[in-house]
Amino acid sequence: MYRRFWTLIREATRRYFVAGLLAFAPIGITIWAIVVIITRLDNLLLPRVIEFLFPSLQEPPNIPPLVGALFTFLVILFAGVLVRHLFGSELVRIGERLLSRVPIARSIYYGIKQLFEAILATTDSKKGFNRVVLIEYPRKGIWAIAFVTGDSRGPLNRAFPEQSMLNCFIPTTPNPTSGFYLLIPEEEVRNVELSVEDAFKVIMSAGLVTPDVENEHPTLPGMDTNSPRS
Repeated sequence: MYRRFWTLIREATRRYFVAGLLAFAPIGITIWAIVVIITRLDNLLLPRVIEFLFPSLQEPPNIPPLVGALFTFLVILFAGVLVRHLFGSELVRIGERLLSRVPIARSIYYGIKQLFEAILATTDSKKGFNRVVLIEYPRKGIWAIAFVTGDSRGPLNRAFPEQSMLNCFIPTTPNPTSGFYLLIPEEEVRNVELSVEDAFKVIMSAGLVTPDVENEHPTLPGMDTNSPRS
C-alpha cells in the first residue's frame, strides 16, 4: 500500500514538474537572454566614454537601465549613416586594407563579414539565405537541411559547363553559425516548405521543434489525451 502511494506521489510530481518546466523554461531562458544582451550593451560603450571624458571621477555614475543600450544603438546607427552617406566607407576600406596584411586577422574578418552579409541581406534575392532545401549529405540516403545562397558564378560555374550548380550552406547543430559550404547540382536538391527562420528552429533544436506542431500543446507523460479538459 505504501509503495503504491509513493509511486503515485512520484508520478504526480514528475508530471507536474515537467508541466512547470515546459511552461517556465522557454519564458525564463528568453528573459535571461534579453537581460544578458541589454546588460552587455549597457556596459559596452557609455561607461567607457564617461570614464574617458571625466577621468577625475572616483566612481562611475549610476546609469539608469537601458541608457547604455540605447547609446550603443545610436552609435551603431550613426556609424551606419557615416558608412552609407559620408566618408565612413573610405575608413572601412582603409581598415580592410590594413587587416588584409595580417593573415589570421584577414581570414577572421572576411569570414565574419561575409557571414553577416549573408544573414542580413534578406531583401536581395541574389544574396543571403534565400531558400531552404534538402540535400543528400554526407552520403546517399541521409538528408540534411541546407540554405541556398545563390547560383555558382565565375570559375566555379565554369568548372561545370553542363550543369547548373547551387551554392549551399549546411549549418551544424546546435550552432548554425558554423557549417559546410558545398556546390550541389540543382537537380539533386529537394525543395522543402520551410522558411529560413523555421529551418533555424529545427537545426538549433536538433529536430525537437517542428514548425507544423510547435504551437500545439505538448502531451505530458501520463496525461490522458482523450479526457475532456476542464
